[in-house]
Amino acid sequence: MNIFGIIILATLLADYLLNLVADYYNLQALKPELPEEFEGVYDEETYRRSQEYTRVNTKFGFVSSAFSLVLILVFWFAGGFNWLDQIVRGWELGAIWTGLTYIGILILAKSILSLPFSIYSTFVIEEKFGFNKTTPKTFVLDMLKGLGLGIVLGGPLLAGILAFFTYFETYGWLYAWGAVTAFTLFVQFIAPTWIMPLFNDFEPLEDGELRQKIENMAASVNFPLQGIFVMDGSKRSSKSNAFFTGFGKNKRIALYDTLIEKHTDDELVAVLAHEVGHYKKKHIIQNMAISILQTGIMFFLLSVFLNAGGLYEAFYMEQPSVYTGLIFFGMLYAPIDMILSIFMQVISRKHEFQADRFAAETTRQPETMVQALKKLSKDNLSNLTPHPFYVFLNYSHPPVLERIKAIRGQR
Repeated sequence: MNIFGIIILATLLADYLLNLVADYYNLQALKPELPEEFEGVYDEETYRRSQEYTRVNTKFGFVSSAFSLVLILVFWFAGGFNWLDQIVRGWELGAIWTGLTYIGILILAKSILSLPFSIYSTFVIEEKFGFNKTTPKTFVLDMLKGLGLGIVLGGPLLAGILAFFTYFETYGWLYAWGAVTAFTLFVQFIAPTWIMPLFNDFEPLEDGELRQKIENMAASVNFPLQGIFVMDGSKRSSKSNAFFTGFGKNKRIALYDTLIEKHTDDELVAVLAHEVGHYKKKHIIQNMAISILQTGIMFFLLSVFLNAGGLYEAFYMEQPSVYTGLIFFGMLYAPIDMILSIFMQVISRKHEFQADRFAAETTRQPETMVQALKKLSKDNLSNLTPHPFYVFLNYSHPPVLERIKAIRGQR
């Protein structure tokens, strides 16, 4: 066990224990008394179920995360990475195809082993709390479509990354950075019309009062729209949501059918005004720029550590390679990734406050936005009293009570 192995092992254990502590505190923070702010929105039974939903998911997380940790440690210390490498090398596929096959087998194996957890989460937990609408057929088709997209889109990208680091040692990281950046922008551009329709149906919102109100709101803040669509979210879950897709001048609004069913027109306009706020405040561009910068730093560090013999020795490898180095560096990079993730969560929560304020000012109906947040929390059985440490580690959105106070200028 050299220094690389010690760092990676310590990171795996620290990450597991840190999340374990956060989950424990989060369970302790559950309060039997309904917060006064939600009286009249939650009844006693709904509030009890929301707390039980948090407990069940947290305990399920204990099991799934422990399984993942044990799995990676057993495979590592049993020499599994080298064992698989020797098998794949024996097929003499060439450098790039060997790397694609090696990584593909690991991804497929992990997917198969995690499948029981995904099935239990969907068909037991979500079913128990009335959320699941996914049929076994839809579940299987989603997996197959995801696998197909991974091969068609992810395969060539991974092949390019492996080729850049294999044949262009000095500037390979720059080429990989440029390729991933271009790929990310390309996928965002084609996702609304080519990828997302593979999983859901999108129907134009019918002409009527709701459509008119949305268009008026968008026009009032000079936000161009190409289309307003209703997505059949109820195909998989009764939970509600809304989002924007596309960028540049071609922006689309997508509303879950479940959201439309449960909210008034004014509440829906407030929710969408919040999403518009992210664009007007340039949050999307900021996040994209930070993500691109992080990718560049990661690839540069990868180029530095790919030639570190100790990294391969820590995993008992007989022969170093770009593809195994890519995997091992990902594990070595985990502490930096954890810090960056927390930093991004802090920025994201700040952005959510700003978008809430934008929605309140744009619609001039702050209490309508408050009411929409309350309904969303109730319909999704959100935890109303999360522990601050858990929020710090995991929340991209502020707790709903903090958002309500901020909208009212009480924070």
